[in-house]
Amino acid sequence: MPTASFDFTGANVFVFGGTSGINLGIAHAFARAGARLAVASRNPGKVEAARAALSGDEEALGYALDVRDFDAVKAAIDDHAARRGTIDVLVSGAAGNFPAPATAISPNGFRSVMEIDAFGTFHVARAAYEAMTRPGGSIINISAPQAWIPMAAQLHVCAAKAGVDMITKTLAIEWGREGIRVNSVSPGPIEGTEGMERLAPTPEAKARSAKAVPLGRLGTVDDVADVCLFLASDAARYVSGVVLPADGGWTAGRGFGALG
Repeated sequence: MPTASFDFTGANVFVFGGTSGINLGIAHAFARAGARLAVASRNPGKVEAARAALSGDEEALGYALDVRDFDAVKAAIDDHAARRGTIDVLVSGAAGNFPAPATAISPNGFRSVMEIDAFGTFHVARAAYEAMTRPGGSIINISAPQAWIPMAAQLHVCAAKAGVDMITKTLAIEWGREGIRVNSVSPGPIEGTEGMERLAPTPEAKARSAKAVPLGRLGTVDDVADVCLFLASDAARYVSGVVLPADGGWTAGRGFGALG
């Protein structure tokens, strides 16, 4: 399905975690809309592959880094600023997840997910603060339904994503006066993603997940990307501090349990 029609010609868009899955799809959507892209993630090979795939009339920028390392994030932002100037759209999507009951999560495992999701979201936003376009800058954090729906085997993710959404809302309050909008997008069950494969690993589980969605199907990466295009566009110029589900009504109609 093609993405909605938005024009981001010449806009500088930086997607953290933007080398695979939903985040790469978001990067491609902005590229198709004319934006100049930069992406970052931990795997140098994925960074280079994404950078090459996103390069159009102007070469995309790529940075291999760990969002848990603030200095590395700041160095990438500073390099981007030196090359491209301010950031018009910042997407923070790095995330960690592994299904496990609380008794099977080690302190290190819990800490790792918290640091990637919550600390990483803070690191990316704080490092980019000075570089964000004023007014008109848009920050989009990628959250998850676990932020407000408790799910078995997802204690660490529930805690981390709740932190992401509160970071979103607090920054929207603090940075709004400067014309920086901050929102979260919360994807539901999205087909073809690593998260979906982990939480609904069998065809039967995927079918049950699709049946639980009021719109009657699993989502696509483009479904999420279109929401991000909208939030970053002038059509959403008065939208800030929201957590917007892109889930076909799944969270509205469910409210408990795990996928599948």
